[in-house]
Amino acid sequence: MAGRYDAVFFDVGNTLLYAYPSVGHVCEEVLLASGRIHSLEEIDGILPLVDEYYEDRYRTDDTFWTSDERAADVWTGMYVLLCRRLGIPESAASTLAHAVYDAFGDAARWRAYDDVAPAFERLRASGVKVGIISNWDTRLEGILDGLGLGVLIDTIVSSAVVGLHKPDPRIFELACERLDVRPERCVHVGDHIYSDVLGARAAGLRPVLIDRHGVGLTAEDVPCLLTLDDLEEALR
Repeated sequence: MAGRYDAVFFDVGNTLLYAYPSVGHVCEEVLLASGRIHSLEEIDGILPLVDEYYEDRYRTDDTFWTSDERAADVWTGMYVLLCRRLGIPESAASTLAHAVYDAFGDAARWRAYDDVAPAFERLRASGVKVGIISNWDTRLEGILDGLGLGVLIDTIVSSAVVGLHKPDPRIFELACERLDVRPERCVHVGDHIYSDVLGARAAGLRPVLIDRHGVGLTAEDVPCLLTLDDLEEALR
């Protein structure tokens, strides 16, 4: 690895971290704390619609990731929709939606996949730098630190902090500049073809997909992993 690459950058959501115990569980707990009892099954049944709301906003204008305020507006909009579908009065929906959004700013609501820290340690031991390039709000660094990953990361480039978002090649170029590495000697690992593969390619980095849920992600001439345990082998 060290002979061919100087740095490996990673996306975060569904690449390094997952909501703990799950998005539905967190929503259930927040609602219960306000005295509203809704089953996990009921909440999980609505979440695909919530995800569709996000994807629609993302397709319409993904620049919301460059601003904390605009990103928060999208995410609270998702949970307002959830509250409405649960029959929660409009007067309470906004407050509850903000409470769910706030909950996901806490590192305790996230977990790193088991293969993440070992992969970071292997890369650093071989002389390869580790970086983060993520469409995320300004809470990302605190979350990664809270999970004990910060000490294994050489730079964290969060879209809301730098005012750039994937797939804009400038956010990849900025990450390379921070580590003083050339894009052509770098890899970017992520789970999204549009933001991760197209963005990395446009900036000159080698893209690698990771398919944590086995949904069959594919892109031409792009290795696809199920686990970071296979990263080095895929890049040989």
